[in-house]
Amino acid sequence: MALSSPGGAARERDFRLFLLAGLFAGIGSGINASIFNNYLSDVFKLSEDFRGFLEVPREAPGLFIMLVLALLSFAGDVRIAMLGMAAAGLGMLGVGLLSPSFAVMVIWMMMFSLGTHMVMPVSPSIGMALSEQKSYGARLGTVSAFGLFGGIIAYVFVFIGFNYAGITYKAAFAIGAAFYVAAAFLMGLMTKGRPERRSVRLVFRKRYWLYYVLAVISGARNQIFMTFAPWVLIKVFGLKPQVFAILGMVIAVISIGTRKIIGRLIDEKGERFVLTLEAALLFAICLGYAFSARIFPEGVAVVVIAGCYIIDNSMAAVEMARSTYARKIALDPADLTPTLSTGVSLQHIASMVIPVFGGLLWSAVGYPAVFIGAAAIAFINLILSSRINTEPEPPAASAPAE
Repeated sequence: MALSSPGGAARERDFRLFLLAGLFAGIGSGINASIFNNYLSDVFKLSEDFRGFLEVPREAPGLFIMLVLALLSFAGDVRIAMLGMAAAGLGMLGVGLLSPSFAVMVIWMMMFSLGTHMVMPVSPSIGMALSEQKSYGARLGTVSAFGLFGGIIAYVFVFIGFNYAGITYKAAFAIGAAFYVAAAFLMGLMTKGRPERRSVRLVFRKRYWLYYVLAVISGARNQIFMTFAPWVLIKVFGLKPQVFAILGMVIAVISIGTRKIIGRLIDEKGERFVLTLEAALLFAICLGYAFSARIFPEGVAVVVIAGCYIIDNSMAAVEMARSTYARKIALDPADLTPTLSTGVSLQHIASMVIPVFGGLLWSAVGYPAVFIGAAAIAFINLILSSRINTEPEPPAASAPAE
């Protein structure tokens, strides 16, 4: 494993530093999530189809993250996370303060995206390295909860800042960037010992095929919600950053509880139960996005769609189940980070393609069609999740990588 397993006291100290870094990164991420879509709409006046195309450069770093992490594998997971948080901070600063044109903003946006995607696969790996197998879910739930506390702080800041303090987009981006840099500093304080010297390696095994497919399906579904759910609320119903801050606070408060619950369910019921339940709920949420405006008056429809937005985002912690599934089926513990990073890259094949077609589909026939497509993806996810099996592979089959 990239992070050596320290003794009990050192491991708990590292875990506390990791939680605090997650808190600070959560503040930076929460500020960005609250204002980025409105920033695009207010400052650059993007249309729906162009908003979809923007996801190609925004998600491109995620597509290549398995190569990036393979090249950085000598550094160990902690240092990779530290570099990722620093890159996210610099990118966020550039988006808000150093973007005289749209083209320049796209470059900074890609740096921010690269940083966050570097952290994405190594974070669960670090969390599990600082845990015992019987408590993987609970410990990752705690890590996730600290990120959410950071999000709550961010949403309160955005709500008060934009409503009462006259804060600008530039100031908000700069403050978020500062928290990312502080998170990187805390990661640097962790007792890393001597990271294992790993060769540059990519991992593809037949045993992990279902994890890879689930990653692609998850990427497709997530990107539809990340790109078009807030865009519906902004473009169709006119919601402002202050309202997204309130929604973010509600999501974060709910998610603190759901992350603990999901963590326990992973430990007690298993990954198949959790991921199957998620797929069923997401199918219903997609239908809510698609048909609420046709069924209800506008005032009710916006509440229903905002409710779908809250529930959907509150279930983001289910990603932990995919990470623990990968860990449990791993033939070699050293496979974990490369496998997770491969999963992130595969997610981003879908993440880059889906928003383009979604934006064109919205422009051609309206946004409900986008979410009907998402419902079909959720149904496929339901079928595949029911096939999850974490039983150990028989010794005869535990052979070398295919």
